[in-house]
Amino acid sequence: PAVFSLGGIKIKKEVANAFVKRKKRSSPYEWYFEYYKSPMEQMHERCESYPPCDYLSDQVGFAAAYNRFFG
Repeated sequence: PAVFSLGGIKIKKEVANAFVKRKKRSSPYEWYFEYYKSPMEQMHERCESYPPCDYLSDQVGFAAAYNRFFG
């Protein structure tokens, strides 16, 4: 059987599958929002991935920081 190792910890695939379960999506609405992010979420990710914007957003807020760098 397959055995996975991470820094000296070894567990069998069957054991790993026992406690790592995939979440079931119950509606098309949930599927849609998992794959297509809102424009606001895209803006947040853009700002978070740019360190000066991320830092400034902690100081003055997201909207002001985003407008300063991408406005």
